[in-house]
Amino acid sequence: MGTGAPPARWAALMAEMMVEDYPVSLAFWTDVLGFVPAFTRPAQKLACLVHPDGAQVMIYQRDGDWETGVMQAPFGRGAVIQIYVADATAVAARVTAAGWPFYVPLREKWRDWGDRLGGQREFLVQDPDGYLVMVAERIGERPLPAGDG
Repeated sequence: MGTGAPPARWAALMAEMMVEDYPVSLAFWTDVLGFVPAFTRPAQKLACLVHPDGAQVMIYQRDGDWETGVMQAPFGRGAVIQIYVADATAVAARVTAAGWPFYVPLREKWRDWGDRLGGQREFLVQDPDGYLVMVAERIGERPLPAGDG
C-alpha cells in the first residue's frame, strides 16, 4: 500500500530512475537536493519526489523490469537531469554541507538560445548511482554579441 498523494499537478516530463540502494538515494534527493516525497510505495521501494520549486522525479529500487541493457555504474550515461530552482547557491550550500562532491562547481553560464543568450547559475553533481544532475537557476537573458545573429 502506498503513502501520500500524487502531486497536485503532474510534470509534463518526469525522469524515473532505477537505483541500487533506495534508502541512500532517497536521502540524497531529499536531504541534499531538497525534494520531498509526494507519495511512496514502500513495498516497491519507489518514491515520487517533488521539489518546492516545482521539479518532479521518481526513484525506485532496481527490480529487473525495464532494463534495456546492462546496468553499470555510473547509471544514466549520456543523460543529464536538469532541475530548475529559485536559488542554486542555497542548494549548492546543502551539497557542500553534506560533503557531496561537485562534478562541476557552482558557476554562471551563458548559452546561445538562438536569438539571444540565456544565463543560469548552475552546478552539476552525481547522485549515489552516478546519474548526472544539473541544478540551475535562471539569471536572465541578453542579446547575442554583435555579429553572432
